[in-house]
Formats: sequence, structure tokens, C-alpha cells
Amino acid sequence: MKKQHYTLIALLILPFLLPAQDYTFRTFKDRRIINAHSVEVLPKRKLDIRIGHRFGDMFGDTGGWPTFYGLENATDVMLGGEYGLTDRMNIGVYRSKGGSALSQLVSGLAKYRLVQQKEGQVGSFSVTALGVLTVSTMEKSDNPEALNFFAKPSHRIAYTLQIMLGRKFSDRFSIQITPGFVHRNIVAFEDTNDTYTIGGAARFQLTKVVGILVDATLPLNGEQSPITRSQESPYTIPLGVGFEFDTGGHIFQVNLTNTRGIMETDYIPNTTSNWLEGEFRLGFTISRLFNIR
Repeated sequence: MKKQHYTLIALLILPFLLPAQDYTFRTFKDRRIINAHSVEVLPKRKLDIRIGHRFGDMFGDTGGWPTFYGLENATDVMLGGEYGLTDRMNIGVYRSKGGSALSQLVSGLAKYRLVQQKEGQVGSFSVTALGVLTVSTMEKSDNPEALNFFAKPSHRIAYTLQIMLGRKFSDRFSIQITPGFVHRNIVAFEDTNDTYTIGGAARFQLTKVVGILVDATLPLNGEQSPITRSQESPYTIPLGVGFEFDTGGHIFQVNLTNTRGIMETDYIPNTTSNWLEGEFRLGFTISRLFNIR
């Protein structure tokens, strides 16, 4: 047999002789952190049914004892689910009340894992892409100055695109950085249609069951950004902190956040509540997984 043949056979057999590269799993335990999505995706044929809730301000002008620290109010409620088409690709649909001027929101999303972190490899990290499209189904107003006048059907639409980069440093600690972009087809006078953002998130595992989560999204332009906004701007940085409980069958979160809305197209360009003035609220998320065969 010629030398070239031996070389070809060796090249074909070598990949099977080398040890398989292990990948890092559960950089975050859930597909969402608090407000932000995480790099995690559902496995193939898994269905995630999810309920999210945001109460009213705990303190401030509309909080305190008269509203039982916000528990008697609801700024947003979300119900929907996501499905794993493959081990890399998820799709989902949600209905949410909405926490801004445009409400009654129906949102569709697609999420795709581009890269998965490899165990023991320095500099390796996970990369996931996210796209969310939201349509406001609220009734059209007769007032031409109202945001929901909807002169064109496309004015009901907003969308966001994000790239999430996450790394699990240990079983206890993970971080994520998320550059993103939000576009709204209709905005208030002097507002901007396009909002560029950079987000950050972290998870610290206290015990096998309980973890601490934090996430924030910084708008980089327009009145929403602390970099470019005017002194009169009411906007603040979306920030959330919370606890995550892994019960085995589902993930349960209890959190505090200054965002009124839940979907990215809603809360990123519309957050005006101020943590320092007690304008933060209790929220929770319940996620339940099902096998679809």
C-alpha cells in the first residue's frame, strides 16, 4: 500500500481516537436572567411554558402601604412559551400586558446558539443570537396625536436584535455581555426610533438550589442614555436583582427591578422608574419544562 494511503487512513481514523471536546452547560440555569435573556437555549423537543409578573412600585409616590407596597398593582403580566426546534434553535411566542404607552403586546422570538463554551479552554465562551418582534394589538385611537393612532399598520411594530456573549468561570459564577439594538416604528415627539444598547449580567450560586442574579442594560444614544440625554430626561437604566430557585422540575425567580415591562422591545426604551426614589417593584417568573415527542 502506498504511503499516501496510510496517511489518508490515519487522517480518517484520528478524529475517533482523540478524546471528545466537552462543552460547558448551564452557564445560566434559565433562558432568562431577570429582565434580559441569557445565552442558554432549550434542548431539541423541549417546551418551556413561562409566566412572568411585575407588580407596582414598592415605595415612592405610588407605593407604600396604600398599595400594599405595590402588590395590589400589576405593571406587566406575561404568558407564553418557547420550543426547541434543534439543540441550537429556539422559537417562542408571548402575550404581555405591556408596561408603556403601547400595550396588549404579542411577541415572537427566535434564538440561536452560535458558539458553546468548551470546558477547560482559556478564552472560550458561549455566543447566542436573539431576535424579538413585538406587535401592539391595542385599539386604534381617534386622536392623531396619540401614540396608538397607528396611521400605518407598521406603527404597531417594534423589534430588537441582540448578541449575547457569556462565560461560566466556575459552578458558582457566570457573566454575560450583551450588545443590542431596539427599533420602534412609532415613537413620541423628539424620541428616537433606534436605540443601541450594551447589557451586562451575572449569576452567583449560593447553594445547589439558590442563586443570586443581577442584570442591567445601558442605552447608548438618545434620551434613554445617561451619556446623551438632556437634564429633563425621565429615563433611567433598566436594572434588576433577584434570587433564582432550582426545584428540579422548574426554575422559580423572585426579583426586584425598576422596569415596568417585561419584553425587550418594551422595557429597554421605556424605563423611567428610579431605584433611588423607591420606584422598584417585586417580580417573579415561573418556568416549567415539558418533553414533546
